[in-house]
Amino acid sequence: MSLLSPQSGIEKQRSVTPENVSLPNNKGLDWEAIDRYLRQDTSDKLHLWRDVLQAAGESLKQQFLANRPIEQLVSDRASLVDRVIVRSWAHFRGRKEASMALIAVGGYGRGELHPHSDIDLLLLTKSSARKSGDTIALFLAFLWDLGLEVGHSTRSVAECREACKHDLTVATNLMESRLLDGPEKLYEKMCAAISPPKIWPSRAFFEAKLKEQQQRHRSYDDTAYNLEPNVKGSPGGLRDIQIIAWVTRRHFGASDFSSLVDEGFLTEAQLRILREGRKFLWRIRFALHILTGRREDRLLFDHQMRIAEMFGYEDAAYTLAVEQLMQRYYRTVMDISRVNEMLLQLFQEAILMNPDAEPDPVNDYFSIKNGFLQISSDDVFQDHPAALLEMFLILQQRPELKGVSANTIALARRNLHLVDDEFRSNPRHHRLFLQILEAPTGVTHELRRMNAYGVLGQYIPSFGRIVGLMQYDLFHAYTVDAHTLFVVSNLRRFALSRFDHEFPLCSEIMQSIEKPLIAYLAGLFHDIAKGRGGDHSELGAVTAESFCLEHGMSQYDSRLVAWLVRNHLQLSLTAQKKDINDVEVIREFAQRIGDETHLDYLYLLTVADVRGTNPKLWNDWKAQLFEETYRLTKRALRQGLETPVEKEVLLAEKREACLQLLQMDAVQTENVLQLWDSFGDEYLLSCRPEEIAWHAKLLGDEQNPDDAILVDIQDQSSLAGNAVLIYAPQDQFTFAIATAVIDEFGLSLTDARIIQLENNHSLSIYTIHESDGQPITEDARRDKIRQRLSKAVRGGEDSRTLVTRKAPRQVRMFSTPSKVSFASDTVRGRTVMEIVTGDRPGLAAQIGRVLRGQHALIRMAKLVTVGERAEDVFYITNNEQMPLTAEQEDELRIALLNTIDDSNEGV
Repeated sequence: MSLLSPQSGIEKQRSVTPENVSLPNNKGLDWEAIDRYLRQDTSDKLHLWRDVLQAAGESLKQQFLANRPIEQLVSDRASLVDRVIVRSWAHFRGRKEASMALIAVGGYGRGELHPHSDIDLLLLTKSSARKSGDTIALFLAFLWDLGLEVGHSTRSVAECREACKHDLTVATNLMESRLLDGPEKLYEKMCAAISPPKIWPSRAFFEAKLKEQQQRHRSYDDTAYNLEPNVKGSPGGLRDIQIIAWVTRRHFGASDFSSLVDEGFLTEAQLRILREGRKFLWRIRFALHILTGRREDRLLFDHQMRIAEMFGYEDAAYTLAVEQLMQRYYRTVMDISRVNEMLLQLFQEAILMNPDAEPDPVNDYFSIKNGFLQISSDDVFQDHPAALLEMFLILQQRPELKGVSANTIALARRNLHLVDDEFRSNPRHHRLFLQILEAPTGVTHELRRMNAYGVLGQYIPSFGRIVGLMQYDLFHAYTVDAHTLFVVSNLRRFALSRFDHEFPLCSEIMQSIEKPLIAYLAGLFHDIAKGRGGDHSELGAVTAESFCLEHGMSQYDSRLVAWLVRNHLQLSLTAQKKDINDVEVIREFAQRIGDETHLDYLYLLTVADVRGTNPKLWNDWKAQLFEETYRLTKRALRQGLETPVEKEVLLAEKREACLQLLQMDAVQTENVLQLWDSFGDEYLLSCRPEEIAWHAKLLGDEQNPDDAILVDIQDQSSLAGNAVLIYAPQDQFTFAIATAVIDEFGLSLTDARIIQLENNHSLSIYTIHESDGQPITEDARRDKIRQRLSKAVRGGEDSRTLVTRKAPRQVRMFSTPSKVSFASDTVRGRTVMEIVTGDRPGLAAQIGRVLRGQHALIRMAKLVTVGERAEDVFYITNNEQMPLTAEQEDELRIALLNTIDDSNEGV
């Protein structure tokens, strides 16, 4: 590509390429070559300079891929932009503009630019009168045409001072400024006008910045452990490092972190954490800009795997490359968060508090100063290692305390090596740890503090291995350690009466059980074996039982904790994947549970676990489903496993409950009983009383002909969702059509029951929700769905044309191997088929079409979405109402995999 236009009159001009703009072997940019091109006298500066920027950018990219130090790369990018902007300004400015100062501010002012960072400029004038608008507009337009994203302001010194007074962001940006061109005295006058004695003294500045950080952290749910973190804004990100630099500059007048070591605020080790952490986050941010070709600070799923590959990570036996990258990221931001917390607290003590305040003794080892707990001398932890646990117990006993002093935090971190095997085997330390878990207040808060300071992972080494461990999927919203502490927090809320309104049944159970400690330990250990390979439930149970026995708990209690860890998924799986209206299913589950004590603890752990996995996936439907499973199992256990509830008793109870809901006269009652007899026992056993009453009102109308097709939607308060009823001739095979329409409306389908009736009709009942798990509440939307379903079913529409939605961006980033498995349910005369594959719009309809083509009849379906993965269970028979033969299973498996895998390619 020619760099100069034909009109330039310069011939044989070399094209600008990465090779001749940079030195050999990616050692850096060739500044002499760049300056030579920028100085050329040509009428086509735009194209020449744009090509210089592009070639230099490509060179920086290659240097990045060759692992050149990131600090040099961000500095070189800023220096490159400096040269272009200064040259551009010299080209456009006239005599009027010669008195103006061209100033770089913000990140650009710091001399730190990533490939697509914003470039902020200040044009500083001597007075408020502006007569250079056209010149400035041409200058800025030229920069934008070069591909530089420039933000600017034009102000006088007085206007800068006024803007800073009213806007902390402006003040912060102007603090970080560099003079690019123009009168140095004018620039110095501006710097003096916005200095701390004039505006934003260090005390006010620190208070405002601290509040700003707290608000920013809240916008990220106060956790750095989001699945798709923001490397700049998330807790522990680049902004947390920058706030330290801002306060340092404002209070100490220093621009380098090393000054904090001289002042005694930082140790050399903490300085390394900040510098190494910033370098790592800079590398991720630089990579994001390269991959996206734009300013991007979000570490989205789309980019995580590519960056892991770019950084040289490889899949290991039990962890993916991307999981290794993200574990390093989470551990890095945790370290930065610790240093940030400690430094801001030291700043708080130095700037806001009385440094000469007298400490108030707590005991021989601790005292309180300015509201913070501190050790009485620097050698307390060495002389009395138990203090590493005692300080958390004291914080629980004194909830009025603001926290731990920064110096004590630093010393605790420095003495973590004292928590060794001998420390862990000391009975006194066992008692202290259990006291922390059994304290009346502050359990969750102090466990999180223990994790943040590194004590928890040191005391329980297995916990230390899950710190920062992510699971590369859409189901788990947090790292394993963060999720674990959320689970304990949920259990803790059940135990406190002020939270009774959230989960009344859980609160009732938790506040009545004899030993809440068992629940807390089960929550703490339920995922502790993640990342080891094998069954984490089984491995975790062994670790949990050993820990409990070592800590002096009885054999029964230790085994109960281990049992809960081993079975912590069972209630959720039973509720979501099996037919809990089936007496045998509940009886089998009750046999596995054994007694009401185990059931109570398991129910509490299940709700706390699922609710703490991903807040977007918890909804009222799951809450109701788990509660119904719990109540049915409780009833079975009270009835006695040897004397299960008889089928006839259940049928009689169902009929009685439905008739009470219907409130009919004798003739109507007789008609309804005849209707139920024609539907058969399977129907009554499969449906809830409110559903049966609804169906009776709808289908009991004598005006409905035998070939009628009925479609209706109703609220289902018992399941916090909506129920869809489709009554149609059996040869309509409505499953594919119905699920396609439901999918196209963006609804979630969780349950399907299809009952074949004696009048050659089928009764299909679907449980649906909005995508956020809430029921459909708008009448107009409900009517629209009903009308569309009715039209599609009556018209026998092709389900392949009904779904046009695409899978969400996050889902498309995952590739889930498809798997189809079969099990025989001989007692109920059906085959259980489970399909695991990548979730996508129209999946259920695809499966329905294949089943119809293979002459398989759906009796029931439980559709479970686990993040990006669909785990759907179908209860099916062949045309003879019998379980599938082995040959039929093989044919169906092949047909399903061919269809699913073909459609997966287009997701």
